[in-house]
Amino acid sequence: MVTKEKSLLSERKALRSAGFRLTSQRALILEIIGQGSGHLDADEVYRLARERQPNISLSTVYRNLQALKKLGLVKELHFDESHHHYEAKPAAEHHHLVCLGCGKIVEFGCQLSNKLRQEIARKKGFEVTGVEVHMTGYCSKCRKKKS
Repeated sequence: MVTKEKSLLSERKALRSAGFRLTSQRALILEIIGQGSGHLDADEVYRLARERQPNISLSTVYRNLQALKKLGLVKELHFDESHHHYEAKPAAEHHHLVCLGCGKIVEFGCQLSNKLRQEIARKKGFEVTGVEVHMTGYCSKCRKKKS
């Protein structure tokens, strides 16, 4: 498991190599996303950041999310057309189940996707650099409400 200090050091290194500094706002946004119990959208990141840094602006959050995404420190996810969600760069590939009722997002791993990626890459002569799978449906609570 990566310690907070090692993570901060690697993040600082990535930012510096791209010509950025690890400002207090960037550090806070990375911390919020890293500790997030789910997939946060920009408004949720902003709300949580304001609790700790009341002077931070929404535009600062958006600007830093884009910079952190570009540097590969956070991943932007598109579950619907209305807004994006963000998560810390995952240590291992995973996929998502998205509830159409309540919006709950559940992560899951799947060894089959890795085999599929390798087979398709081999058959099509394609270098696959990433796989994104999200499945939609209804969680158990929403299914009970529908019944």
